[in-house]
Amino acid sequence: MSKTALATDVSEIDRISPTRRTDGRPIGYQCWSHLLFVHWRVPAELVRPLLPAELSLDTWEGDAWVGLVPFDMSGVRPWWFPAVRGVSNFLETNVRTYVHLRGRDPGVWFFSLEASQSLAVRIARWRWHLPYFRAALTLDRRGDSIEYRGRRMWPGPAGAGCGIRAEIGPPLGHNEPGRPLPPGQALPGTLEHFLIERYILYAQRPGGPLRAGRVYHTPYPVREARLVEFDDTLVPAAGITPPSPPCHVAFSDGVSVEIFPLRRVDV
Repeated sequence: MSKTALATDVSEIDRISPTRRTDGRPIGYQCWSHLLFVHWRVPAELVRPLLPAELSLDTWEGDAWVGLVPFDMSGVRPWWFPAVRGVSNFLETNVRTYVHLRGRDPGVWFFSLEASQSLAVRIARWRWHLPYFRAALTLDRRGDSIEYRGRRMWPGPAGAGCGIRAEIGPPLGHNEPGRPLPPGQALPGTLEHFLIERYILYAQRPGGPLRAGRVYHTPYPVREARLVEFDDTLVPAAGITPPSPPCHVAFSDGVSVEIFPLRRVDV
């Protein structure tokens, strides 16, 4: 990590091309469902020192955004093998912020990722250079009420986690007549599109080269949501203490995802 990472508002960044399917064959498939997007608006100087020098902080109206995203993963498999019961389904919660590479390829930088499946944690740390942690996680959805609970187990210090209850509302933009996209789909140029429609992830082992991976799926079906109960220590465990409570919440029932290889980035 380096304090030389930049914070830059770049209005000319192409945020549409990364949402299109990349060339080549995917190396795997997953389904992401019951996603809750909880976000804080955070001064850029709190986040900038935690990023690799090669990446710039992607900001909205001058500020960084930090997200906490719990969800359910299912059907996780390589392209050449079917899903396996007890291995291919698990819960995940990630802590993330938003970055770009010299004004292009806007993506996600993960501070931590919790998963309820030990093999998934080991593979992701080894092959994907991502800071995964084994955690005890639960998800309970009843109608339009959903609850997430979790506590980190290993590696490193245990105990960080979250407890969240949220109420799920109608599709995003349901009350906007003449909307250019169907209700539920985030409009380019909006905060929801900036936060949610991300198709590139960056990863880097300490002292190693920067790598990037891509995913492809149809646009998220986004719904309004509100927090009923919220307690979190995962974001502070990542080295960030938000100055205020979460200011943006959204929900998605989910998408089917194609996963493409992690590749070294030329910088």
